Amino acid sequence: MTHLKEGEKAPAFSGKDQNGNKISLADYIGKKLVLYFYPQDNTPTCTEEACNLRDNFSLLKKEGFTILGVSPDDEKSHKKFETKFSLPFTLIADTDHKIIDKYAVWGEKQMFGNKYMGLIRTTFLIDEKGIIRKIFLKPKSKQHSEEIVKAWKELK
Repeated sequence: MTHLKEGEKAPAFSGKDQNGNKISLADYIGKKLVLYFYPQDNTPTCTEEACNLRDNFSLLKKEGFTILGVSPDDEKSHKKFETKFSLPFTLIADTDHKIIDKYAVWGEKQMFGNKYMGLIRTTFLIDEKGIIRKIFLKPKSKQHSEEIVKAWKELK
């Protein structure tokens, strides 16, 4: 679970997206940002979450949000994921865990009674000034867009 708190400045980061472009948090100052961390491209729950964001992209955009997804997968994997599901947003490759570690979303998980280390699905809503306004520690993959819009309206 992340040590970051709502109201804190979002940690600066940079990485490469699915097209090889350099992306950094500084690029999004002045915009509302949905920074969502997910474990792996093309897995069932990650695909549900990405497709929910895709299917509600126009609503999120109308509300002023920009979406960035981050996972430990590489650029090539992200490109295939983007293409396969027609994702209209940026995916950042974080194979060296630099961003994942800054946001403290790597930790112990459990599946079928087995414990292992992995990325903990987490979403950060970051305002125009780079401040974390909301942290979703357990986003609902099939309703994540709705959660985001509702949470932001409650923050106003």
